[in-house]
Amino acid sequence: MTSLPLSANRAALLDQQAADSRPIWLVTPETLANGQFPQTVLNWAAANAYKGKAGQLLTLANEQGQISGALFGIEPADKDKSSEGRLIGGKLARLLPAGNWHIEGKADHAELFAVSFLLGGYQFNRYKKDASAEEQGSVSLYISGLSDLAETRRLADASAMTRDLINTPTSDMGPDALELAARNLATAYGAKFTAVIGDDLLKQNFPMIHAVGRASDTAPRLIDFTWGKDSDPKVTLVGKGVCFDTGGLDIKAASGMLLMKKDMGGAANVLGLARMIMDAKLPVRLRVLIPAVENSISGNAFRPSDILTSREGQTVEIGNTDAEGRLVLADALTLADEENPDLIIDMATLTGAARVALGPDLPPFYSHDEAFAAKVAEQAAAQSDPLWRMPLWAPYEAKLASKVADINNVTTDGFAGSVTAALFLSRFVKNAKVWGHFDIYGWTPVEKSAATVGGAAQGIRALYQVIKQRYV
Repeated sequence: MTSLPLSANRAALLDQQAADSRPIWLVTPETLANGQFPQTVLNWAAANAYKGKAGQLLTLANEQGQISGALFGIEPADKDKSSEGRLIGGKLARLLPAGNWHIEGKADHAELFAVSFLLGGYQFNRYKKDASAEEQGSVSLYISGLSDLAETRRLADASAMTRDLINTPTSDMGPDALELAARNLATAYGAKFTAVIGDDLLKQNFPMIHAVGRASDTAPRLIDFTWGKDSDPKVTLVGKGVCFDTGGLDIKAASGMLLMKKDMGGAANVLGLARMIMDAKLPVRLRVLIPAVENSISGNAFRPSDILTSREGQTVEIGNTDAEGRLVLADALTLADEENPDLIIDMATLTGAARVALGPDLPPFYSHDEAFAAKVAEQAAAQSDPLWRMPLWAPYEAKLASKVADINNVTTDGFAGSVTAALFLSRFVKNAKVWGHFDIYGWTPVEKSAATVGGAAQGIRALYQVIKQRYV
């Protein structure tokens, strides 16, 4: 088995303006109408019915008929507070003709514009026979005023890795391949890597990870790597690595399985966030824990009404085998909590209820810590990386009661499914100073400015900034 390379990116950022660079003027309908453009440009815009609306590109030609520049519509300054408005540069990456370009003048939110440009150029084409034909040539852009180009590339590269992992089908991204991807990342940054595989999970007391994954032909495992100085604050990332979810014996409908390759989206996003942290050399002792399993069906699959004993010692009645993510996370969170870390962040494609409440583009997060939650909300807005706090509403924990065990893995009424899943997980975090749970979707169902349809990096740019500010 070999590590898969990153998919292609049509877009690149330049450290300095190229000699043959062509200008791009960022316009709005107002500035196009009132700006100091030559009459020939205005005539060409009128001939093409170009109004300078956000996301619209118009190429300009010289007297020889060669492309000499472009107009690109952005949101007016008083209307660009939305994520789409400030990430509009992603569209530019897909619309520009190949070659070297530069932004003429100053771009508002230059760092976000640059990140979005790289994010928008991402192409998952490794399974295309003739991928080069779709790449349309590469586009390089120079943007003046960027404070840290290495940081911009860091965020984009980590997000691309996350999207690659999610987009790759389970035939090439099962628990063993996810382990390899994590191992290669750990090795690249000098982290210490271990994995507990198969029946060793029972010997080392990870019974719920084993129970969920034992029905697959590929053995379940717990991926574990650490990086940084032991004397630095402990930051632990836990990611749900369910590489495919049939639902188990409570089997999903066929339509419900179509996107289940993305059920390891939590693990993919955690690895992307870990890459940012290690690449930036943040002063933390980082630990990454990923329970990697397939929730499959066979004669030894765990069953509804089974009672599992968790690593922490609590017994869990199985009300539904399709609520498996919280089971594997519980064992991993218990291990993370045993170190008394300063911060635990878990990420998981955990509940459909989160999508019913907030849709696919706005992941909910949960935390008891007010200061941490406020910083997450602040950076989600600042980085145009949407997240929305939801309540850990304690009275709903009673809905998880079991008559025969300490807790059930689901409720019986179906209400507040994302909240009750978070409450389930909270029972396994007792010692960490701060804990945050992020119930992400991990997928872009409709093309956006900085994202084509497919695997999504959600929340990790915001979380990176939170961690950076907390410990630097």
